[in-house]
Amino acid sequence: MTETPTTRVLLTGATGFLGQAVLERLLSAHDGVHVTAVVRPKGSISGAQRLRQLLRKPAFRTWRETMGERAEQVFAERTAVLEGDLSALAEITEPFDVVIHSASTVSFDPPIHEAFSTNVGGAIGLYDALLSSGQDPHVIHVSTCYVGGIAKGLRPEAPVDHDVDWAAEFDAALRAREEADMASRTPERLQALIDDATAGHGKEGPKSVARAAEAAREEWVRTRLVEYGRTRAQSLGWTDIYTFTKALGERVAEQKWAGAGHRLSVVRPSIIESALRHPYPGWIDGYKVADPLIMAYAKGALPEFPGLPDSVLDVIPVDFVVNAIVALAVGGHRDASGTPTPAGAEAPEPGFYQVCSGASNPLPFHQMYENVLAFFTAHPIQDDEGNPIRVPEWKFPANNAVERSLAVKEKLSAVGGKLTAALPATSRTREWANSMHKMQSGLGSLRTYVDLYQSYTRTEMIFDDARTRQLNDSLPAGTPEDRTFDVRSIDWTEYWQHVHLPALTEMTKAYGRLRAASRRRNAPRRTLSEATDVLAVFDLEGTVLNSTVIHQYLQLRRRTLGLAKWPAEAVDLVSSAPTYLKAEKRDRGEFIRAFMRRYEGVPARTVRDQVAGPLGRDMRRLLRPGALARIEEHRAAGHRTVLVTGSIDLLVEPLAHLFDEVVAGRMDERDGVMTGYLATPPLVDEARAQWLKKYAEQGGYDLTRSYGYGDSHADASWLVLMGHPYTVNPDLPLYRLAKKNHWPIEDWKTV
Repeated sequence: MTETPTTRVLLTGATGFLGQAVLERLLSAHDGVHVTAVVRPKGSISGAQRLRQLLRKPAFRTWRETMGERAEQVFAERTAVLEGDLSALAEITEPFDVVIHSASTVSFDPPIHEAFSTNVGGAIGLYDALLSSGQDPHVIHVSTCYVGGIAKGLRPEAPVDHDVDWAAEFDAALRAREEADMASRTPERLQALIDDATAGHGKEGPKSVARAAEAAREEWVRTRLVEYGRTRAQSLGWTDIYTFTKALGERVAEQKWAGAGHRLSVVRPSIIESALRHPYPGWIDGYKVADPLIMAYAKGALPEFPGLPDSVLDVIPVDFVVNAIVALAVGGHRDASGTPTPAGAEAPEPGFYQVCSGASNPLPFHQMYENVLAFFTAHPIQDDEGNPIRVPEWKFPANNAVERSLAVKEKLSAVGGKLTAALPATSRTREWANSMHKMQSGLGSLRTYVDLYQSYTRTEMIFDDARTRQLNDSLPAGTPEDRTFDVRSIDWTEYWQHVHLPALTEMTKAYGRLRAASRRRNAPRRTLSEATDVLAVFDLEGTVLNSTVIHQYLQLRRRTLGLAKWPAEAVDLVSSAPTYLKAEKRDRGEFIRAFMRRYEGVPARTVRDQVAGPLGRDMRRLLRPGALARIEEHRAAGHRTVLVTGSIDLLVEPLAHLFDEVVAGRMDERDGVMTGYLATPPLVDEARAQWLKKYAEQGGYDLTRSYGYGDSHADASWLVLMGHPYTVNPDLPLYRLAKKNHWPIEDWKTV
């Protein structure tokens, strides 16, 4: 490409990590270049808006400072947008001298159809559109060094030797989505999903079960498609779906573009990390390939890892990749000897350039680890309490010792999780459940890292970079160092200790500050704002009252049956306990209906007399002090306090004076005697949620500003409606949900 005011570049992937850097370098170092970026809309944000937003990102900071007040104007003059998706690209009518295709999905384990749609379908769409336009631009296709699949030894800068039919694989991958979806809809699969959802969400109500079952079905489909991609790639000799689809994307470029007689250069970076020099040392846009592994180690989550200490971890700073791409864009296509190929040359061979470090400046995995160990020993990450985290020392054990140890821990964790779930909810068991959750989460992360990364930390491949070094050597004399890409100039200790790891640590701290700020914004206020359109809704048993419907019944019958009949009633209640427990686990309403049958034949007047006397006094003594204080706070703030319970109205009369309104069940009576049936369905789980919506609508109350207090998993259905949901001494399922959703967990002890 000869730089003139009419030089035009088409760039894909401009909003990505590498694409941003390429765009910035073209603008900052080559005044005669105009860039049109292919950008798809995202939600309500147009492609043009997304491109303009790039100017505010850190990648453009240096250029903005150089341009000053003219930055926005110059950016608008020198960039344009071709809006749309690569897989369905609109007709290309604008003439281009160079096309840089850097768009891709950089994920090791996406669902197979997503990986193919971007990495293969995007290439198909781009090259079909270019061919239809009748143009002959020099195309620079960005791939990865790892396209060669599972192999050992030196990997040349040459086409990958395989005979996979990319078109057949592409069609099969897109069909896989429909096939997996259909497999998820068989009666057997759906019933299994319903059973699991009922076990986990039955107490929340049928709608919650249905939502959970459908979410699980969608997750099953996604997991199936991830497994499909990983297994298909490995069956053909690749480590994962990412490298497999990148290899097929290269073959699309070779056959469709180079095969039609056009100029094609394929740039294969290794593992791209933060910039060494430009736009400034340490520039990075989010975590890249190696960074989650590094930060997990820094947080003490990786006590050991299955890597070969002598394996070469091929890392390359992003500005080296950018400079190689720009050198090809400016210098044009070159033949194997490095001679530029003019436009229109007869059937030029594609050029392959591996921008990597393993051959010319190797970084053994143990050396990288030693740098990371030294840095985080001197500059430890802090835990949530502000204490420094001590990083572990790896021994690199042989013979899959890490895998065996991880498998044992996973089995023990699964057993521990089941045992904890079976225990009654107490402060101690909630602590155990929280510890078990953290352990399982940590093991899950470790499993993910082991499965995804060990192919890269155990590799015995070395990537040749002779042609890339030749390209660097051809740069004009006097080229500034920050525009070169000679990897032999990298001091790895300097890079890790003073460039990449400090940048990574600062980015992690910035994420932490954002999360902390979000927690502060969402933290419950210590003082309540005064309002008359706000509800404070309280559950009764286990929340306001340290009692249950069983305890209330026992106290009532002990006082009314007399010594002769009471023992038999107690024995019958104990024998029925397993039935009640099973009902309670399945459905709160089912339990209440079953238990209330015990009131059959009890005179309503007997209950009223007891509630007005000793039973009422006992209930008031069981009120939780924390509940009384919170109720008073809400009433002082002008909030409408509402007690909602599945218990019967007669039993809650002693507490009615505490609330503005009490909503309870009612027993059916005949001639003043209870029949054992409820007069209306119990107001629990989803029924309570629907009632609450209607109540707020009729009374003009704002649920998004209202407060809810519950203790049981059955309360989750209505707590989610409240702007301020609180869990009070929750059972274990509600406790886990509260931790997941960051709901406050209150401990209202009795005295």
